[in-house]
Amino acid sequence: MILFLKRADPSLRGELSRWMIEPQAGVFVGNISALVRDKLWDYVREEAPQAGAMMLYGAQTEQGFTVRCAGDDTRRPRDFDGLTLVEYAREPIPGR
Repeated sequence: MILFLKRADPSLRGELSRWMIEPQAGVFVGNISALVRDKLWDYVREEAPQAGAMMLYGAQTEQGFTVRCAGDDTRRPRDFDGLTLVEYAREPIPGR
């Protein structure tokens, strides 16, 4: 699993570093269970609603992974016939 954070408090980064390594500021990597992954994702969304977060983890899809996003909406995963691509908007996307 890989988790990217933007504008996150040091306390949130410290909490995440208990479960994963942080090889670069705001980038967390780990091999954790689905239960822990989901609980950490809920924690990130509750504790840092202003932060941008993107999580990628292995799943039974054509690409072999799934993407979750919260907060910053300049980059959003979009499904194109089962293929996940990332849409980039210079301005926040209205209605998302």
